[in-house]
Amino acid sequence: MKLYLCATAILLLTLSACSSSTSDAPAAPPKTNIIYILADDLGYGELGVMGQEIIETPNLDALANGGMLFTQHYSGAPVCAPARGVLMMGRHTGHAYVRGNHEDGARGDVWNFQAMFDNPRLEGQAPIPDSLITLGEVLQGAGYTTGLVGKWGLGAPYSEGVPNKQGFNYFFGYNCQRQAHNLYPTHLWENESRVFLNNELQAPHVKHEQDEDTPDSTFFNQFLQQDFAPDAMQAKALEFVRNNANNPFFLYYASPLPHVPLQAPKRWVDHYHEKIGTEADPPYRGKSYFPSQYPRATYAAMISTLDEQVGELVAELKTQGIYENTLIIFSSDNGPTYAGGADTEFFKSAEPFQTKKDRVKGHVYEGGIRVPMIAHWPGTIAANGTSYHISAFQDVLPTLAEIVGVEPPINDGISFLPAMKGETQPAHDYLYWEFPAYKGQQAVRKGNWKAIRKNMHDGNLTLELYDLSKDVKEANDVAADNPDIVAEMEAIMEREHLPSEIDRFRFAVLGE
Repeated sequence: MKLYLCATAILLLTLSACSSSTSDAPAAPPKTNIIYILADDLGYGELGVMGQEIIETPNLDALANGGMLFTQHYSGAPVCAPARGVLMMGRHTGHAYVRGNHEDGARGDVWNFQAMFDNPRLEGQAPIPDSLITLGEVLQGAGYTTGLVGKWGLGAPYSEGVPNKQGFNYFFGYNCQRQAHNLYPTHLWENESRVFLNNELQAPHVKHEQDEDTPDSTFFNQFLQQDFAPDAMQAKALEFVRNNANNPFFLYYASPLPHVPLQAPKRWVDHYHEKIGTEADPPYRGKSYFPSQYPRATYAAMISTLDEQVGELVAELKTQGIYENTLIIFSSDNGPTYAGGADTEFFKSAEPFQTKKDRVKGHVYEGGIRVPMIAHWPGTIAANGTSYHISAFQDVLPTLAEIVGVEPPINDGISFLPAMKGETQPAHDYLYWEFPAYKGQQAVRKGNWKAIRKNMHDGNLTLELYDLSKDVKEANDVAADNPDIVAEMEAIMEREHLPSEIDRFRFAVLGE
């Protein structure tokens, strides 16, 4: 067991012994349950409460209306694994261990889905080391039962990075991000064992040609099988809540929705097919992901499925009588995608920011890293609240540590508990990101100023500068007019970047 947990456990035992010796002491109020829901590739503008006009999200809208909407919240990174790493460890990507997706190809043919099925050691991403302290371990140390349902992406099966060795008492879902590229997979993981589903192996990212004599319904329906992974995970999330209704729990619900491939329940697809119409929804024949007969309807259906599952989770909390004592936080791991037939420009998924391919997922522009966040906590967070506090994923760890009353490990965050309570909130002087993929990028947000450096692997060190108070679309580079601000941003980038322990995350242009 890690030293941090041992020390925390001793403190808890000492406090318990002291309290039990005082027979007339009043009973302590129950600890607040915490549910953190993380959508996958959900854009800033894809919820009704954020201005979405086509996709219906009544349950998430109700959650926001009953709590607080954070309008200036940022992911830790513009893609999956590093964003989740920042969330779990509270270190921004200039200090983090995980700074990009790392499939650890030295193990073998890690993109061969048959090989992964035969040898699950080829699944998963490079593991985070045991020495790191995760959010799960912090909450375990505070006496919480911890559960993870959904997508992990921070350590392959049988490695030191699996959820059960990184602070989670229970895990059910995808260990591996690549496996999550099929919502009808052959298996999911329950703790450290595979649970097989009633689906045949279908490898994503294979070009599927349609024979001229094959009806569309036959061709497209072959990619919709029996066991839909989000349904299986939803059942386990509800079960976890029921099983822990009488003790404090933390549930990290990392849904794979609405990340492509385009696969969703038929009833929701039919609903949006009628709403959008055939003429406005041409088929996606498949290039990098599975084909879809009605791609726009299916994408909207995926988001409404997620919304419906959030509604079921809230209903379960009420059934168990613990709704009033549960903090729910909802967010997304990064901005919307441009791949796999997801027509996010049609839905204006990143509005009010740009939704073009080079401005969303994978990029440190606002559309790639600014994400919706909802916080709902009856009796503590007032209804119909809006916070303009600038926050990011690294703030979640110190926030939850403050709520449960323990000291967090070293982190780059600031607790946003005061903002949730409507109190005076300490602010970041600035936020920093770096991302070694997509040609290499850095970004800083300081007040209304946003600096971006891109194409670093091509030797570029020139900054773009935007004034977000006037230009949220980051359309007008004003670097030439503000040399002092540019110099300040360059100094921050130099100060906040520490060379990565992992070669693939280093920047040659920075002398590494």
